[in-house]
Amino acid sequence: MRRLLTGNEAVARGAYEAGITYAAAYPGTPSTEILENIAPYRKEIIAEWAPNEKVALESAIGASIAGARALAAMKHVGVNVAADPLFTFGYTGVNGGIVLITADDPGMHSSQNEQDNRYYAKFAKVAMLEPSNSQESKDMIKAAIEISEKYDTLVLFRMTTRICHSKTLVELGEREEIDKKSYVKNLQKYDAVPSVSRKLHVQLEKKLEKLEEFSNETEINYFEWNDKKIGIIASGIAYQYAKEVFGDKASYLKLGFTYPLPMKKIKEFADEVETLYVIEELEPFIEEQIKAAGIDCIGKEKVPRTGELNPDIIAKALLNEERPIIEYDKSIVADRPPTLCAGCPHRGFFYELAKRKNVMITGDIGCYGLGGMDPLNAKDTCICMGASISMGHGAQKVFNKFNEDMRVIAVIGDSTFFHTGINSLLDVVYNRSNTITCILDNRITGMTGHQENPGTGFTLQGMPTKIVDIPALVKAIGVEHIKVVNPLNLSEMKEAFDWALSLDEPSVIITRWPCVLKKHSQLDREEFGDYMGLCEVDEEKCIGCRICIKTGCPALQFNKEIKKVKIYKTQCIGCEVCLQVCPVKAISKVGE
Repeated sequence: MRRLLTGNEAVARGAYEAGITYAAAYPGTPSTEILENIAPYRKEIIAEWAPNEKVALESAIGASIAGARALAAMKHVGVNVAADPLFTFGYTGVNGGIVLITADDPGMHSSQNEQDNRYYAKFAKVAMLEPSNSQESKDMIKAAIEISEKYDTLVLFRMTTRICHSKTLVELGEREEIDKKSYVKNLQKYDAVPSVSRKLHVQLEKKLEKLEEFSNETEINYFEWNDKKIGIIASGIAYQYAKEVFGDKASYLKLGFTYPLPMKKIKEFADEVETLYVIEELEPFIEEQIKAAGIDCIGKEKVPRTGELNPDIIAKALLNEERPIIEYDKSIVADRPPTLCAGCPHRGFFYELAKRKNVMITGDIGCYGLGGMDPLNAKDTCICMGASISMGHGAQKVFNKFNEDMRVIAVIGDSTFFHTGINSLLDVVYNRSNTITCILDNRITGMTGHQENPGTGFTLQGMPTKIVDIPALVKAIGVEHIKVVNPLNLSEMKEAFDWALSLDEPSVIITRWPCVLKKHSQLDREEFGDYMGLCEVDEEKCIGCRICIKTGCPALQFNKEIKKVKIYKTQCIGCEVCLQVCPVKAISKVGE
């Protein structure tokens, strides 16, 4: 049976067919859908959202050591969080086969950087596979598990946004039922204290030699012989782009097993072609190793090392061909910057926060990152998950030391707080800071598409579970000044900021209101009620002051001809933020 699947869907199917028993992840685009599509295999696979990527990988490592086949999935920056266990597990090796999926994001479609995680394989000394379509995404999961168990290594499975989200046909297979391996206590393998790790490192180097032998032998790396005037070495989506540009006018060495590289095979290929190109996205990972082996090739001196590749870029870089594109008048295309949804609970929070003077606002990774956009302009920084609180602490300490009249307000979401914000808040309390931490609890992991988290009451596979009480958790950490507010109530928000700024000790404001797109649970209905509705503008009362427009709500539009504001019924949900800011009370909620 064949199906049209995205790369992420194909990986999930591959996990099922490969006999994987345990899978864990933290949601992050472009990797999120992998675990969401593994979750339905409830009978065969335990699938879990972890609080962060480090915990996800460590849980999968535990499952592997216990004897099960396991998988962890995350986006590229998530591997940074998981790097600590990754590097040491590279030394110890596995029991059950284990795959770590890194979903890289060339072009930064939804990320704060575009790091090339292929270097993690070399740095952590683990094997690596790179699929170039959905069929390979499925098949290579099974291959990765087999390699993992045969060569006693974790396998890094490098995908990119284009592979994760593009669809190609996939031939489905049956699940391979594998008995769990026995767990045998082995301190000389899994107890990575210095005396053990020194021995493991020596064994690891020998293991890599065997993996390179495999890399030269496996059919995952193969030749495609055509015209030998041009030879192309490529992996992943870059292979597909190269094929589209050169077709049968070039020969190819298609690499699917990319660490260790098959240097013997590469030399054989290089000897057969006149001009050798290495086409790869972002960094010269393959090119550097080829040149270090004394093989001449052309790579990043022509192919750009920033941004996502495409066939047009390759054609221009290597053939000096300009592909025709549709011409249009760019001046009439409206700028459409990303914005908070109409009715987003973060809007009232940021509208009030933007009024504050002498504040530094440290932001974080989530929908609320859009609080820095016009017209709200209520954010100063964004670095990585959980950094808002830690950075805020450091900045506030410096402001205080130099007696500057500046306060720091750190903004973080509920899922991000569970991810890495808790440790940061511990630092604030322990080191006697006076920062203001705002935890925006919209009752779900919003930015990546509404995944459950420790505060929602449900697991990935739909089981009811304990709800982490954020106010109680914050109090347990040691914060004595805590307020829980409705962020859509502007007077309540103003009072909370006044209260926090008057204190000289750590304080936490928790905004609690569900994401406007969230499917409400029974608990949501009991707590928040049926609040959805519609606001409308009385044109006779509207004076065209446009104060409501400054809330940044996309449901509002100012008509320049009549100098009045209009509310689009298809977008408005009656959050009442615009109603509250209107100075002439020209906006009302329908039915009230």
